[in-house]
Amino acid sequence: MTKSAIALPVDDMISLAIALALGLLIGIQRGWVYRRRESGQRIAGIRTYTLVGLLGGVAAILGREFGELVIVMFLLALTAVISTAYYRSLEQFKDLSITGIVGTLLTFAFGIMAGVGMWALAACCAVITALILDNKHDIHGLLLKLQERELDAGLKLLLASVVMLSVLPNEGFGPWNAFNPYEIWWMVVLIASISFVGYFAVRIGGTSRGLLFTSLFAGLSSSTALTLHYAKLSRDNPTISSLLGCGILIACGTMFPRMLLVCMLINPELARMLFLPVIVMTLLTYIPAVWMWWTFRQPVDDHIELKQNPLELSSALFFAALLLVIILLSNLLRDWFGSAGVYVLAMISGITDVDAINLTLSRQAGDSLPLQGAGFGIMIATVTNSIVKGMMAMGISGRNLAWRVLLPISIAVLSGGATIWVSTN
Repeated sequence: MTKSAIALPVDDMISLAIALALGLLIGIQRGWVYRRRESGQRIAGIRTYTLVGLLGGVAAILGREFGELVIVMFLLALTAVISTAYYRSLEQFKDLSITGIVGTLLTFAFGIMAGVGMWALAACCAVITALILDNKHDIHGLLLKLQERELDAGLKLLLASVVMLSVLPNEGFGPWNAFNPYEIWWMVVLIASISFVGYFAVRIGGTSRGLLFTSLFAGLSSSTALTLHYAKLSRDNPTISSLLGCGILIACGTMFPRMLLVCMLINPELARMLFLPVIVMTLLTYIPAVWMWWTFRQPVDDHIELKQNPLELSSALFFAALLLVIILLSNLLRDWFGSAGVYVLAMISGITDVDAINLTLSRQAGDSLPLQGAGFGIMIATVTNSIVKGMMAMGISGRNLAWRVLLPISIAVLSGGATIWVSTN
């Protein structure tokens, strides 16, 4: 027999080494969990998982040489062995969890993946599996804290994104081919996802971290809702008006980079034009907020929090309808009055919402609408929306928030408007 006939291919040796290492990784985690049990009382520990990973790699190599039926035979034999061991363990420990069985089968599968050359994918899957197995109590703790309406909201978001986006046509319909179902719904999912993330950021942080932490993340979802809520609190608790005004400014200031992020995902060129004005508005909003926080020394009730829903499908559908109307009106007004018509629409839309006009103009910028005109339109909507929120805060709370909110917001957005005007002329 020649030397080449008995030499192992280098790739196969690497594959077996990786399969062994992945089994060892999962085996270390499982062995740590059952480390206090005596030898023989564990279904599988560090040695068994390591060998199961190696077994998967060997099965893959033998399957390549003698047919895939070999892998099936190894899988059936392994399943029979661990099922028998699980049944015997159930009689002794009364543990109904099948996590160990699933982990063993996954380890075998990762060994097969490594054996056929899928090294990176096998390693990623093994690391994720080890993390899931190792964080059992944290995952179960999250489930105990999760409310039914939050689970329902998550499932609705998955329905709106994974299911709906896969079936909607990605082409234009109607006048100006303005109605693209896929693009409009994708924008709805984008806004809904930001709100969803913002809600859970508030939930995880909790009210014990203070009103300001809540304000920072509430700005990701609805700075208007927070403005209304804090204005009412300021009216009823005038002694903490400075802190509440600081919270409103932080939420409103967070809206500016959020707006830029949405714009960047849709039209990076337009986002570059808006970058400097957004930085100016954010800084001029945050600076007075930091000053008010620094000079505030009153005790705060830890139970004050922002009341909001994680996700409402009706709100998303309303946003889709509003977005469609704004898209059609922007095309109509552009044909009739040019850029001036778009600016009027931006001002009207900004009274209630910035996201819809931001998404519309970002989509049209550089195509059916000049880049500069889209940027001016978004800034007009931003200025209008911010000043309206400041006036709402002053109207509800009175003079408590007049100079604390309306004045800084007005200075910030007008400075941002002046910045984009100077930078584009």
